[in-house]
Amino acid sequence: MSYLEALAALFGLANILLIVRRSVWNFPAALIMVTLTGVVLWEAKLYSDAGLQVFFFIVNILGWVLWARNRGAAGEIMVDRLGAVGQVVWIALAMAATYGWGLFMALNTDATNPWWDASVAMLSIAAQILMTRRYINNWHWWIVVNILSIGLYWHKQLYVFTGLYVIFLGMAVWGLIEWRRAEARQRAQSASA
Repeated sequence: MSYLEALAALFGLANILLIVRRSVWNFPAALIMVTLTGVVLWEAKLYSDAGLQVFFFIVNILGWVLWARNRGAAGEIMVDRLGAVGQVVWIALAMAATYGWGLFMALNTDATNPWWDASVAMLSIAAQILMTRRYINNWHWWIVVNILSIGLYWHKQLYVFTGLYVIFLGMAVWGLIEWRRAEARQRAQSASA
């Protein structure tokens, strides 16, 4: 375990806790986490996941702006749900992106586990975009990403990250429950208005 890996893990926990609570302050924690995580993953030759951190950095800045603009009357962040057609489109795009990126990494780099790494990276991109857009569905994607990440990081002997993603898995389930409750409250408020 490295100092950077442990520090990234602490900021990661703070980030997910704040997302579950629908706090806009998750974004500063995320910016620090992804910066530190990128360094750790690059050193482990998980280039897809390392590059993903650059994407996360940019999308977290965008998310910060979008979330700040989408508050309810009481200041809470409003949630939404992706429809069935949208879900099918997102799954198809994620599968195509995973195949394309995995093939590129396998043929052009010395990345270890290029396909596994690509699946974590591409599914994470989809999950992050859905979270940034406040779709409850993001939590389903994060559950899958966390399961894949636990295995990958264990395999790469990144044990702090393995433990972190076990916790993230539990937090993703908690996030799904909390965001569904928020959706129910929003519906009740809309019905009474």
